[in-house]
Amino acid sequence: MESAEIARRFLAYFKQQGHEIVPSASLVADDPTVLFVIAGMQPFKPYLLGQRTPPYRRVADVQKVVRTLDIEEVGKTTRHATFFQMLGNWSFGDYFKQGAINFAWELLTRSEADGGFGFPESKLWATVLHGDDEAYAIWRDEIGLPESRIQPRGLADNYWHMGVPGPGGPCSEIYYDRGPEYGRDGGPEADEDRFLEVWNLVFMQDQLSKVRAKDDFDIEGALPSRNVDTGMGLERMASILQGVDNLYEIDTTWKILDRAAELTEQTYGRDHRTDVALRVIADHVRSAVMLIGDGVLPGNEGRGYVLRRILRRSIRNLRLLAGSQRGGGAANAGSERYMPELTSVAIDAMAGLYPELDRDAANIRTVIDAEETAFASTLRTGTAIFDASVEENRRRNQSTLSGAQAFQLHDTYGFPIDLTLEMAAEQGLTVDEEGFRRLMAEQRDRAKRDAAEKKTGNADISAFAEMLERSGAVTFTGYDQISGEATILGLLVNGLPVSSAGAGTEVDVVLDRTPFYAEGGGQLADAGTITVSGGEIAVSDVQTPLPGLIVHRGKVISGEVTTNGPAFAEIDVERRRALSRSHTATHLVHRALRGALGESAAQAGSENAPGRLRFDFTAGGAVPLSVLRDTEDEVNEVLVNDLDVHAFYTSQEEAREMGALALFGEKYGDRVRVVEVGDYSRELCAGTHVARSGQLGLIKVLGEASIGSGVRRIEALVGMDAFRFLARESVLVSQLSEQFKAPREQLPERISGVVTRLREAERELQRLRAARLLESAGEIAAGAEDTGGITLVAHRVPDGTSPDDIRALALDVRGRVPRGRPAVVVVVGVPADKPVVVIAVNEAARGLGVSAGTLVGIAARALGGNGGGKPDVAQGGGATIATGSDSQPDVVDAAFGAVRSSLRDITGSGR
Repeated sequence: MESAEIARRFLAYFKQQGHEIVPSASLVADDPTVLFVIAGMQPFKPYLLGQRTPPYRRVADVQKVVRTLDIEEVGKTTRHATFFQMLGNWSFGDYFKQGAINFAWELLTRSEADGGFGFPESKLWATVLHGDDEAYAIWRDEIGLPESRIQPRGLADNYWHMGVPGPGGPCSEIYYDRGPEYGRDGGPEADEDRFLEVWNLVFMQDQLSKVRAKDDFDIEGALPSRNVDTGMGLERMASILQGVDNLYEIDTTWKILDRAAELTEQTYGRDHRTDVALRVIADHVRSAVMLIGDGVLPGNEGRGYVLRRILRRSIRNLRLLAGSQRGGGAANAGSERYMPELTSVAIDAMAGLYPELDRDAANIRTVIDAEETAFASTLRTGTAIFDASVEENRRRNQSTLSGAQAFQLHDTYGFPIDLTLEMAAEQGLTVDEEGFRRLMAEQRDRAKRDAAEKKTGNADISAFAEMLERSGAVTFTGYDQISGEATILGLLVNGLPVSSAGAGTEVDVVLDRTPFYAEGGGQLADAGTITVSGGEIAVSDVQTPLPGLIVHRGKVISGEVTTNGPAFAEIDVERRRALSRSHTATHLVHRALRGALGESAAQAGSENAPGRLRFDFTAGGAVPLSVLRDTEDEVNEVLVNDLDVHAFYTSQEEAREMGALALFGEKYGDRVRVVEVGDYSRELCAGTHVARSGQLGLIKVLGEASIGSGVRRIEALVGMDAFRFLARESVLVSQLSEQFKAPREQLPERISGVVTRLREAERELQRLRAARLLESAGEIAAGAEDTGGITLVAHRVPDGTSPDDIRALALDVRGRVPRGRPAVVVVVGVPADKPVVVIAVNEAARGLGVSAGTLVGIAARALGGNGGGKPDVAQGGGATIATGSDSQPDVVDAAFGAVRSSLRDITGSGR
């Protein structure tokens, strides 16, 4: 039975039992304190905690889940995975133990022909909490399970809570006996490899006041409403029903693993290291596809960092496997690209349950392809930096790469820590993993705090949740109103609820209704004022920390503000109009780009600011200038046609059928708002817009650039900002026309000619400088000194000498030293504001163990920088110093002295 069929049967059964079937929530969690949905119950947490009233009393779903805390263990065992799916049925104050147990037993044991899973009753066991006589009696008396197959267990195994005060309750778990070939008899208490848990039924009935450990807590009393939370792992069920041993051999994962083995010419099951690599690839590719499908894009922090990490672990393991077949490691596995094929396989494997993957396939492929291309370059660069770090450690007789070095490789160059560990081991070195992970944890904590504080300020999310539950969702009136009467429902100061706030206080304000648009969908927040009797608040930001809750952030500029009092909310109308113009312009740019580049140019983010827009979209490479010009022309033509702009509500399915565009990976409810610009553009959007396209006035595209793997960004000006920009451009062109004494249309040719002549003059000047410099090479070589039997030439060239000329001089001087005589040439100069050092070592000196790459690192560090290169010639740079500074000679002399000292150490000549 395929995975999609298992999910279909589960949902069909519970629909028959009166459950509302809800789609999986996005992997991107609504809770700003976590990056992803990490448990099947997480989307229902507000209902289970009593913070919000559930819309249904019975619910069933298949929830996507991503956990990456134990990512290092993925592949090493067949139990760990980053992505999995939880089948669940939920009761919010409806049925309890009896209903949950009967539903589970019936679905598991009903024949496949009748829509069940066809488990033999004799193969099933149940566990209950010690003392839960009610659940025990249901299993024994109603289900008819023999007492020998009902096992009471302790709190550590059969009691659920969240680890903090809140709801809790006993569990009853159902286990499947895989047979004696998997372990010893005796039920789950004896062997949980043979007896595999297939379904966990949680009966939430207690209110916990203190939680000290999994099995150590205080029960304050009974919950006002008893709930049921059940979880069945889809992957585990699939392994049983498909007759395979683990989640890596089920249909959705095996298809990826098997294709990865073919592409890298490997055989699964042949040796442990290969198996681990193939399992990592299969799991991570599937996770990446699902994350990108939910709108996550590779980046260097937060969710983007997690996605980038799992993608690069996949790519690295693919290259390692291919490299072992062809000789060499990950950094030398050639230019093969494996991810396009594996991405398609993963999409095909998962689309049966998530058909939206087929719709977004082009976008997902674009993002993953670009990341693979970028990582190939990263491997090359990172390997060079790694080699320099190894050489530095050896010079210092150190056998451990520091955590800071490993973190720099990872953070600056995107080098995975596991690749650093592997390459270090090959060099006989270890890595300070603890130091690396400490730095990584600090970085992640900063990213988490930044993300959470953007939405919640300094407030604990629970303060907002309590306010939302007490007062209900805030009514947004801003589509039709710019001001209106309201009631202040809550105030927070420094994250804590208060009853009043005086002048000068920074405050968060919640109204029962508001015309203020909260930042979202790319549109920046409204600003304005909230006026109360004898007081006023200047609103500078508006956020939605929880769905349905609009929070106004501002400062009390006069009087006092109190809760439950009347207020008058009024937005800054000019700012709103400018934001609306930018938002409508973004829709038009999206439509025009989609027409020019195809369906793969999907929106991946935006920012609509007053007079300016920023539009991010998926693309495999740079957008030609001609396409940008055509896009601008097409959009401005829409403005000239002054098309009607209107919004309406419909179902998500109908909107899709109408061809409405959606933000890639965005979450939408069943009922959606569609914004149309004539027949030209149709898009799902909750933002504010102009009434007619002509109100935008003008759009001017400024340019486009890459902002990450597979993602490009266009910036444009709108309305008066675009007009002012063009006016300034016109003045500038007029000034140039006057300066060059040429008509406007001849300026490009005239300027090109001047630039060409300047470049030719610069080249000639450079040639003369180089010739003059090289004329002194003989004299410089004659001033050599002897350092421990090695001829050392240390020379500083005049400021302004180019790096190329410094290098040419070093090589020329080296060539003037008699053959067979060990020589080291060190030339330092300051081309602009930073010193450059070039070291050239001849063959005789290299025979004594002298390396230019090593020496240049020593010299460059004395200059406050770093460097590296080959044993015969190497180049480095130093920190910024002011030209003509008094400290220059001291710094340069220090670099020469460091080289002399190193040569004495090598030759053992002392001082």
